[in-house]
Amino acid sequence: MSDAAPFLSSYHAVEEGWIDFNGHMNMGYYTVLFDRCADEAFAEMGFGPDYVATRNLTTFSAEFHIRYLREVKLGDRVRSTFYLLDHDEKRFHSFQELYHEDGWLAATGEGLTLHVDLGGPRVTPMPEDVRNRVEAMAQAHAALPRPDGVGRKIGIRRKG
Repeated sequence: MSDAAPFLSSYHAVEEGWIDFNGHMNMGYYTVLFDRCADEAFAEMGFGPDYVATRNLTTFSAEFHIRYLREVKLGDRVRSTFYLLDHDEKRFHSFQELYHEDGWLAATGEGLTLHVDLGGPRVTPMPEDVRNRVEAMAQAHAALPRPDGVGRKIGIRRKG
């Protein structure tokens, strides 16, 4: 596993079918990009493509919250950070920042992911080897400053 913290994905291009009638990427495709970028971090933790096939175990998203900060358009290339904020034997809490190749922040995503035995399906503890990899990433990320926006709530702020 890489000691780099936070994890940084490869670049992904905005696809033509993702553009809406406003001329920018539709909100649903931010989730797609965050998911594709997270797949790279998941592979580092042992949840790669072979995980389901060899162990009948996988991860399911339980919750994901996106903040849209700046428009992304057709042809733009973006990549994502991945911070592992917390974990236990069955879950992990992560935060991602989606950056345009020019360096500006386009969006953030915060999620709770469950470890699942597909035989149920049911939430189940991670095997020791995978749990050790998750713990290694968590330790590497523990020294980082907490990213801006972690734990943000949705609501309308009212003046007192």
